[in-house]
Amino acid sequence: MKQLVCLFITISLMFSCLGMPSTANASILNVNTPYLIAIERQNRADAKLGVEFGKKIDLNNTNVRAFQMYPGLYPTLARKIIQNAPYKKVEDVLDIPGLSDRQKETLLANFDNFTVTELESIFNEGDDRFNNGIYR
Repeated sequence: MKQLVCLFITISLMFSCLGMPSTANASILNVNTPYLIAIERQNRADAKLGVEFGKKIDLNNTNVRAFQMYPGLYPTLARKIIQNAPYKKVEDVLDIPGLSDRQKETLLANFDNFTVTELESIFNEGDDRFNNGIYR
């Protein structure tokens, strides 16, 4: 009887070991699986700064502070330019209502410093064009 019980326990142990999970194989299931190539992340603001926008004042997207580097534009003309945006081309800035002849001359003298690109929400949200929160 003891031998029968021992045989039964041995057979039970062998069957229970067969049900144990095996270790996972770290192999590719499909050889044709495409590999992910690391790409440097870039947002829309960085992409726009890499073109002409980063070198000139964009009349549709730049804030008031950028006009400080050019005499005669800050703050009055800069405010008028921003309030009347968007523009299709640089020459449209001369069509702002209420400009004096002197202001038009100042704008004409700075045409080489201006550019016009598509209106981007990342530069225009939340009144950042008037006050971007940078104080001296």
